[in-house]
Amino acid sequence: MTVVHDQRTGPRAGRGSSDGDDGDERLGRAASRRTTAWLLGLAAALLVAMVLGIGVGAVNQSPVTVVQVLGHHLAGWPGEVTWSVPTDSIVWDVRTPRVLLAALVGAGLAVTGVALQAMVRNLLADPYLLGVNSGASSGAAAAILFGFGAGLGEYALPGSAFAGALAASLVVFLVARSGGRVTSVRLLLAGVAVGYALYALTSFLVFASSSAEGARSVLFWLLGSLGLAQWNGLLAVVAGAVLVTCGLLALWGRRLDALAVGDETARALGVDPERFRTVLLVVVALAVGVVVSASGSIAFVGLVVPHLARRAVGSTHARVVPVAALMGAILLIAADLVARTLLAPQEIPIGIITSLVGAPFLLVLIRRLHADVA
Repeated sequence: MTVVHDQRTGPRAGRGSSDGDDGDERLGRAASRRTTAWLLGLAAALLVAMVLGIGVGAVNQSPVTVVQVLGHHLAGWPGEVTWSVPTDSIVWDVRTPRVLLAALVGAGLAVTGVALQAMVRNLLADPYLLGVNSGASSGAAAAILFGFGAGLGEYALPGSAFAGALAASLVVFLVARSGGRVTSVRLLLAGVAVGYALYALTSFLVFASSSAEGARSVLFWLLGSLGLAQWNGLLAVVAGAVLVTCGLLALWGRRLDALAVGDETARALGVDPERFRTVLLVVVALAVGVVVSASGSIAFVGLVVPHLARRAVGSTHARVVPVAALMGAILLIAADLVARTLLAPQEIPIGIITSLVGAPFLLVLIRRLHADVA
């Protein structure tokens, strides 16, 4: 033990410093163990949720059958097929890509919500804040009602939605940058303004169309749907975008910690807040654009899950990001299962389910924030 002499405290200062370091190390190890426990538990829960999501539906399949079908397609085990062709088609061709898309979309919305709340230093921020959802909705409405992007074939709807999301992101960035610096306040206001304008554009497109069926399709898509899920390039793009985003945000955990505290603290720690905020905006906008183009607008996942993750493992973003990704995946698989089965054979837009869960949570959060301020 190093003894540091001081005129005021003598050798106690050395012991106090050493004790403080030991205490920090113990707290760090405890936090790491807690995070590991959460990650392992959530990973197991995710596997269970995926098996249930694949097995439950209009035609139920047992967990054993689900595991056998998945094992046969993924690893060639079991080699002997003991189930029917319709069962194989239901499990592998219909439900597995849908459940996988639900997990990816939930994880993507959750981690982008974590990044946005740090970016704008607002605990009520979520992916809707950037106006990206509204831009994707406008693009999708143009594709459904007026055939925009028809040359893309089966990718016309997601392609148009992604183009709208990118356009919205660019407008938000240019408006936020108009004052010379991309600050959290400018991002917040620019996102809200652009979002409202694009929502009005979507509503205009719906009323300008004479297709009642098209308007119904737009409404269903605006509330979120995983009906586009299938084994194709779109699913691969969503998977790549979500995995890359999760990896980058986890690597940038310390920078997110600094940015969440404040710009002055970030500069003191060697982080350029304006530049990092711009990079984050690009990454988050691209990720949200890809996710929304595949699933439509799904509310509250990016708002609710980051708070649950922080309550579980603390506010360190390197720990929050992977926990939030797993929580978001589980939440959306469960919400999709409810949406498919609650009024079967009719399917409920998944955004209705997430809103029913998220709205009470938001009210509780507002009450707690009010109590903290008081």
